[in-house]
Amino acid sequence: MGTRKNPVCPIERSGSLDNRIRRWLQNPRKILNPYVKEGMTVLEVGCGPGFFTIDLARMVGNNGRVVAADLQEGMLQKLKEKIQGSEVEHRIILHKCADDKIGVSEKFDFIFLFYMVHEVPNKKAFFNELSSVLKTNGKIYVVEPPFHVSKKDFEESIVKANLSGLIVEARPKLFPNKTALFKKI
Repeated sequence: MGTRKNPVCPIERSGSLDNRIRRWLQNPRKILNPYVKEGMTVLEVGCGPGFFTIDLARMVGNNGRVVAADLQEGMLQKLKEKIQGSEVEHRIILHKCADDKIGVSEKFDFIFLFYMVHEVPNKKAFFNELSSVLKTNGKIYVVEPPFHVSKKDFEESIVKANLSGLIVEARPKLFPNKTALFKKI
């Protein structure tokens, strides 16, 4: 999304994003179960090779849908190969973002942003766009990494979200990460 001072994770490192150790440390079901229900429409921005995507698709069930969005065509291709022929393939829509815009127009019940907000150079525009596609009772869950995102930077992201009509509803415990669950004002 625009000129990046924080580059996105390169496709060559995508294997490190999807492994058993990570699944044990960051279990998608455990993280998402309180927020994702059957029949929901979910937007996952920065889906990478789909570490959370497949579990999200299982959680929303046959009547739900997951839009898996990423800047990198290579990450979407890896996810496409992973879900091809699976029971969740029809529930997942792959979407390539532009550098400065996610580019979706449908409304979402839940938006998931895991370890990616710090990569966005124009957070105000980013949160404006997210707010515009969030349903009235929808939620946005932001999780940022513990070490290379400072508390100050995370709090500045929250201020940008607030300026976009989003307020923090909760700070879910996901040690040692920085988290915020937003809703519309």
